[in-house]
Amino acid sequence: MNVLIVEDERQLSHEIEIFLTKQGYHCDVAFTGKSASEKVFVNSYDFVLMDIGLPDYNGFQLLKEAKEAGRDAAFIVLTARGSIDDKITGLDLGADDYLAKPFSLLELQARMQAILRRKHGLKNNTIQIHDFIMDIQNRTVSFEKNVINLTKKEFDILHYMALHKNRVITRIQLTEHIWGDVLEEDYESNYIDVHIKNLRKKLAAFANSDFIETVRGIGYRLNMP
Repeated sequence: MNVLIVEDERQLSHEIEIFLTKQGYHCDVAFTGKSASEKVFVNSYDFVLMDIGLPDYNGFQLLKEAKEAGRDAAFIVLTARGSIDDKITGLDLGADDYLAKPFSLLELQARMQAILRRKHGLKNNTIQIHDFIMDIQNRTVSFEKNVINLTKKEFDILHYMALHKNRVITRIQLTEHIWGDVLEEDYESNYIDVHIKNLRKKLAAFANSDFIETVRGIGYRLNMP
């Protein structure tokens, strides 16, 4: 999952970045509205955690611009402003949630997981992938009672594909969401293919993994009923 942290309080942004990185998220940080605007319109994010009171920009304006441009990131407003009017404004502009400072990082993580469940129609923190169970919170994949030893990248790839089941995912999309910013010289590299190959092999040791389909010349698709 790719996250942009928009927060001019550098200590707070650093704490959020460290915490979410340990939870398996890839984080970018912007300390100003201008920097945040550039990143939002260039990169693909799953979440934007955004302070309203930026030194050079109105956070609500950034939210409005992003939504009007069709960016599909989930926006969580983080702010010291606690008025009902501010909450209503943010939600009306398309924010997915609102968290007043000070807040618990564990609560932030719980809000993010709740948004993921709601957005992708999940009832809890697990996803049934044919004969396998993916536990999002504990970052494990198991077959019956056997936990499969996946690397962080392998888990992230399978998680992203599961959230976008039955859709063709390009190699560039996988790279952006798993590694963050795409470096142009890496577009033709085969590291996505290597990770997919290893993932299939590990799953196939327990059950059929043919549901991970190669779409020639484009990328991959995770086929689900």
